[in-house]
Amino acid sequence: MSLSVLPALGTHPTDTIAYRYATAPYRFHCDAGDEYDAREIDMGGTSVRYLVDDVDAAVDFYTTLLGFEVQMRPGPGFAALERDDLRLLLNAPGSGGAGQSTPRGIPEPGGWNRFQLEVDDLAATVQHLRDQHARFDGEIITGKGGQQILLMDPAGNLIELFEPFSA
Repeated sequence: MSLSVLPALGTHPTDTIAYRYATAPYRFHCDAGDEYDAREIDMGGTSVRYLVDDVDAAVDFYTTLLGFEVQMRPGPGFAALERDDLRLLLNAPGSGGAGQSTPRGIPEPGGWNRFQLEVDDLAATVQHLRDQHARFDGEIITGKGGQQILLMDPAGNLIELFEPFSA
């Protein structure tokens, strides 16, 4: 079954442009002509998957420096970690489906995608992590909503550490 974000004209309940674009992120149309609201589907949680060169080093980094807990470690090429509501999946390239070749090429560690961890005191957190020999991509920068810095895991994947401005 293939999905298209916007259903064909005439299949929408109200069939107005305003309604279609207001609901576009959630409403899907299936080949069979049925329409459904994606918010009504139980997706079973959300995970972030990072490809890493060394799963052991990544597990050590995330558990020791960032407070993640190992939830599953079924083999040498995979680990599932959790911290609060964030589930982080770590895969070695070529291990399982996440590291297999796609039409865009073979996935590899690193890149610009990242998740954000909010901290109470960014300067103190950065100093603590530097004392533990953590690597950063740049220095603390200040934006409109607060301060941030990009922390790198052993494979070069980015984690944004963010301290919002206090109200």
